[in-house]
Amino acid sequence: MSTAPSRVFVARLVGLPIFDPQGDQVGKVRDLVVALRTESSQPRVLGLVAEVFGRRRIFVPMTRVTNIDSGQVYTTGLLNMRRFQQRPTETLVIGQMLDRNVRVIGSEVTGVVYDVAMEQARNRDWVLSRVALQEPGRGFRRKGQTHVLEWGEVTGVTRPEESQGATQLLASLHEMRPADAASVIHDLPKERLGAVIAGLDDERLADVLEELPEEDQVEILEHLDSERAADVLEEMSPDDAADLIADLPPETAAQLLELMEPSDAEDVKRLMSYAEHTAGAMMTVEPVILPPDATIAEALAHVRNPDLTTSLAALVYVCRSPLEPPTGRLLGVAHIQRLLREPPSTLVAAALDQTLDPLRPGMSIDAVAAHLATYNLVAAPVVDDDGRLLGAVTVDDLLDHMLPENWREQVPRTGVTHG
Repeated sequence: MSTAPSRVFVARLVGLPIFDPQGDQVGKVRDLVVALRTESSQPRVLGLVAEVFGRRRIFVPMTRVTNIDSGQVYTTGLLNMRRFQQRPTETLVIGQMLDRNVRVIGSEVTGVVYDVAMEQARNRDWVLSRVALQEPGRGFRRKGQTHVLEWGEVTGVTRPEESQGATQLLASLHEMRPADAASVIHDLPKERLGAVIAGLDDERLADVLEELPEEDQVEILEHLDSERAADVLEEMSPDDAADLIADLPPETAAQLLELMEPSDAEDVKRLMSYAEHTAGAMMTVEPVILPPDATIAEALAHVRNPDLTTSLAALVYVCRSPLEPPTGRLLGVAHIQRLLREPPSTLVAAALDQTLDPLRPGMSIDAVAAHLATYNLVAAPVVDDDGRLLGAVTVDDLLDHMLPENWREQVPRTGVTHG
């Protein structure tokens, strides 16, 4: 392995891009696979769990890793695209080793593992060589001391206890994008999943649920108590919440809708009332809606909201009062490119595009796709027979519904060589 650093902390590897020899990215690091030996022997690093395009997870042997440096991982490019399956003799560092309770040998110091470091041995194998642990906090809001110790100086890392928590894993998940956090959660062992779900706040859990396959969404929701499940659904976008509730048993769905805030439940029920695979069923009811007397400066302030997806921020929908769907009559849409070219004090009504026909809620997916493609749009309004805005369909909504249900399980079409 060429010019690799002498020591690498594993938690910092997660999310790093993986490149082939030509410099093309082929995936991201998701975890590290090690083989545990005796309690005192340094575990041998077998390889990386890499996520390639399409959220497929594969195994990359350390013999295929040529360099780890400057926030990047380089490989030989000869990767086996078979899905990673963990063996009984293997341990995942991020998924299973963080938060284990350990004790410093020869002392009363105890703590939890928050990171481990790997190094290359003289025989060129990579091994886990250091354990970073944090002692319990003492006193109100005080964090315990941290230590980075030799592997042989602690005991308990290779013997998981029933009380293993999730504090350090949760900290790593909070630093990831929702889609990346969802990938980690998707492959967590069952015994770890419950602790992680319990530790995520409602908003973060909602963000992650939106990125998970339907079967994972249902499984996680069914393990929550009804009150919390309803709270999490309220934090999800109404269209994603509607899709998830539609997959639940009818009695469970009815109970959760009853527990949700009336306004949130009403949005979800309205979306569920449309036939599957129509514009009404896939639209979002939370586009940027403004009155005609709003200024362009106000419009730009709204689309700067970091919680908006790129496609939702591309258009502003100008309507008569009321401004909550179903609104008053839709007057037109304003494209962000046009807004950026106009003086900020100009009324948004002066920048409207009134030439495009809006979508109707009963239009099929194919008709919606043809409309967006014909007019080079990333979003389009959906109106009822009276011209009232019901919501908007974005290109990401469309892709979510057009891709096959098992698209995450399919082999991605990348430049990776099958080996």
